[in-house]
Amino acid sequence: MTMANDEFLADEILGHGAYLFPTTAGSAEVSAAVGRLAALAERLGLRNEFDPGSPPARESYALLRRQGATPADLMDPVILGAGWMIHVASSRQEVVTEFCEEVSRTLAPGTRVKVLRGVIRPKNYTGAAMNNWAYARQVVQQPGSVMPNAFFVPLSKTPAWWRKDWMERHTYFLPRYDDEGRMVNEGHALATEAGISVLLRRTYRHQTQPAPEGAYDFLTYFECADEAVPTFHQVCAALRDVTRNPEWRFVREGPTWHGRRVRTWEDLLRPQ
Repeated sequence: MTMANDEFLADEILGHGAYLFPTTAGSAEVSAAVGRLAALAERLGLRNEFDPGSPPARESYALLRRQGATPADLMDPVILGAGWMIHVASSRQEVVTEFCEEVSRTLAPGTRVKVLRGVIRPKNYTGAAMNNWAYARQVVQQPGSVMPNAFFVPLSKTPAWWRKDWMERHTYFLPRYDDEGRMVNEGHALATEAGISVLLRRTYRHQTQPAPEGAYDFLTYFECADEAVPTFHQVCAALRDVTRNPEWRFVREGPTWHGRRVRTWEDLLRPQ
């Protein structure tokens, strides 16, 4: 019998992205960097996600200032204490690499930058009906003035998860029913239903899965309006409730970082 090995999963890379966390701020080097960073984004052809356009650009960058952060299972003091976050996305790996290197070089030596990178791959567990239900009606990126809140949640799956074949993993995303047709638990998809129409969501995967020791398997990111912040927390609580979503027994979260989207490098880099 053919085993359900990962060799059957689509693994082509559709896009690249990174989140950058500067660890200190407020020096003269930071003030002098504003013009160079703006020129860098323009030279690389990156659109500012604060005004994303329609449809939103695939070659883009975003600037976010800290609102707060909450620790979780995996200790990460850099993310927990970060005052800013920068995002970059491109279909070209070399663009993301150059952006990360130049930002780090421009802010040095007064500011060190932690970089978390990932890739976009095809949705292996999403058939036509699930795509129509979960993705075709999801909110797309809106201007920063409309959806100013951003939440970054890095996470990894346990070794027990990665020992499962892909068919078993798939079952955790759907509701489970007993022999009489009664729903036993909701699974990942139904647990997150409240957020479909109000939470922009983006997920990067580590280029190898499982990720190596010390790296995250997934970099998840959300945007929402002020009135939808309670929905974000509602969705997180539903996911973490293993009676509703057994998948989360195999999840270990890093800190949840809450930021506010800003338009300019000046807004980003001004002292906290």
